[in-house]
Amino acid sequence: MSKVTLIGARLADPDQEFVYEGEASACDGCPYRSQCLNLTAGVKYRVTDVRQNAQTLDCAVHDEGVRAVEVEPAAVRANVPSRQAYAGSKVELAGPCPHTDCPSHQFCEPDGASLTEEHRIAEVVGDPPHDYCHLDRDLTLVEFAPDEDA
Repeated sequence: MSKVTLIGARLADPDQEFVYEGEASACDGCPYRSQCLNLTAGVKYRVTDVRQNAQTLDCAVHDEGVRAVEVEPAAVRANVPSRQAYAGSKVELAGPCPHTDCPSHQFCEPDGASLTEEHRIAEVVGDPPHDYCHLDRDLTLVEFAPDEDA
């Protein structure tokens, strides 16, 4: 189910994805707080529609102001232990990885997915983008289902 919120004008494009990071200190005293701060921190969202007749509002956080958009939780791609990679199952990520130069790092520590919570696998994508894991983990690339409660 989609929600109406305000996001930075630079992000206000259909299919744009972002991870909502929560309230910034510059939000104190803003008259638009209730419209901006209505998402769940740490969740990845996708813009489904940009309100065309809405004005761009001034914002202390976003240099080009904020626009009204509709968003919905987005799926997250991640590497998980292969022995647990089954569509419909719930799984935790394998854990942190210090190898930031690895082509799979963005999937081992994906934005929008907690390392300590379980996530439901919507689809098994296949082999991860790396040739070998520096931590000797046997991993499979999957897509987590969006958090419909967010």
